[in-house]
Amino acid sequence: MEIIPRYRFDALVADALDDLPDELLPVLDNVVVQVRDRNPDEQHLLGLYEGVPHTERNGTDGPDVVTIYRAALCEMCRDFDELVDEVYVTVIHEVAHAAGIDDERLHELGWG
Repeated sequence: MEIIPRYRFDALVADALDDLPDELLPVLDNVVVQVRDRNPDEQHLLGLYEGVPHTERNGTDGPDVVTIYRAALCEMCRDFDELVDEVYVTVIHEVAHAAGIDDERLHELGWG
């Protein structure tokens, strides 16, 4: 599908954040979520978590950053409905990493 306008994509990310499972909501207190078109190093990367997982924090760590990549997500989807689903999966996946949940556990939970 073609790349949707930034304001529409931002709304999808906001909706995904609003729909996060209750277990992940406390993590958002120390996470900045941003949208970028692409990762400069990995053009097809959908999302990226950067920071110290909450399970490993020592109290002096700065905020974590979750980046969601608009162009990569739009290009991998066939239609808008699939994009909505993929944005949600990507947001939950990256926020879960901030919570200290690894990929294996994400798949067990159905979040990855």
